[in-house]
Amino acid sequence: MLFDAYNDTISLMQSRAEFLEALRRNPKGVRFSDLCKLCDECFGSPRQSGTSHRVYRTPWPGDPRVNIQDDKGMAKAYQVRQVIRAIEKLEAQGD
Repeated sequence: MLFDAYNDTISLMQSRAEFLEALRRNPKGVRFSDLCKLCDECFGSPRQSGTSHRVYRTPWPGDPRVNIQDDKGMAKAYQVRQVIRAIEKLEAQGD
């Protein structure tokens, strides 16, 4: 099941590909904790945490970070889209 029946939020219980597709369809309904788990898996430990923000390093030059923010337990939609783009770029570099 991709969405929590009560909150219409995305769950990290499915595969990464399914989860990314669910993020694309509903970037507003992502739990911050689920996005943290995905970012931890893709980018490693954050260089900053313990506040409402978590900052992850990325392996490319330029703006080498992904910044996500807890908004009352949910991730901000524009930051979810930034994470999706960063993961797509990371996967493209791996090919």
